Amino acid sequence: MPPDKLASGSADAPVAAGVALERMRRRVRLSRLVAWTAIAAGPIALGLAITSAPTTVQATASKPALVRAPVHSADPAGYAQLFLSAWLRSSADDSTSAQARLAQSMAPEVALPVLAGGAQSLPDSVTAVRSVHREGGVWSVTVAAQYADGRLRIYAVPVVAGPSGGAFTVSGAPGVVAGPGRADVPASPYRVSVPDGDLSSSVGEFLSAYLAGAGEVDRYLAPGVTLSAVTPAPYSRAAVQQVRAVEEVAAVGKVAADGAAVHVLAQVEARDEDGRWPLAYELALTARSGRWEVTGLESGTVREGGRS
Repeated sequence: MPPDKLASGSADAPVAAGVALERMRRRVRLSRLVAWTAIAAGPIALGLAITSAPTTVQATASKPALVRAPVHSADPAGYAQLFLSAWLRSSADDSTSAQARLAQSMAPEVALPVLAGGAQSLPDSVTAVRSVHREGGVWSVTVAAQYADGRLRIYAVPVVAGPSGGAFTVSGAPGVVAGPGRADVPASPYRVSVPDGDLSSSVGEFLSAYLAGAGEVDRYLAPGVTLSAVTPAPYSRAAVQQVRAVEEVAAVGKVAADGAAVHVLAQVEARDEDGRWPLAYELALTARSGRWEVTGLESGTVREGGRS
């Protein structure tokens, strides 16, 4: 190559390299400017912040949180009833008896009673009547002991329940307490007297079939209603003594128009070989095709002003 060409080429190479480098720097500066402008725009800034968040944070956010439902201990009413029954039937003088060993296994820290010689204080029945959850696994169970001579003693039994409801311990000696008070009975909604007629006859025939097996129950039921009689029939005879209703239409001796519905309370005298038994039944009936049909046998569902 001629010397002049060689010199010219050697001089141009650094210049070309410098121009290329300067162009590259301009592109970098332009890219930075565009990026900062986009960040200042707002929504894109949020998107950039999210996409640039650390991987560990994203993994934590996507992992579902473990939620534990609160665990409530089971009602220990049956346990307290069983303990009190064994405790009342045991004596410290015979701590190896089956009842004493059962009571001690259920309440290791509770002393056994000491029965006087020849005492006849064993209860006929022991029944849990109320449970109160204090806090955590602590309960107070009210248990009634009934005796053959008519005595009734009410005990409060403290019980501790395990968190899973599968373990119980009587934590202290039972205490005799006053029994539950007597609640006020609301006024009966059955204020309408039902005279002898189609409605009272339908009620009487249905209950006679239901309780004494006098005919088939199905013939007194409305279409689509399924109700089985008491089997075997517990009584030889069931006679309605009185019928009262909620609705005024029940006071009419004849069957009302189709679709009319009534709710009645029937007082019944049932008989068997052991005696006569006063019973009560709440029934719902609907008029259809000139007769009253039973649509429901209810108990304790009607309140002041009509059905609950």
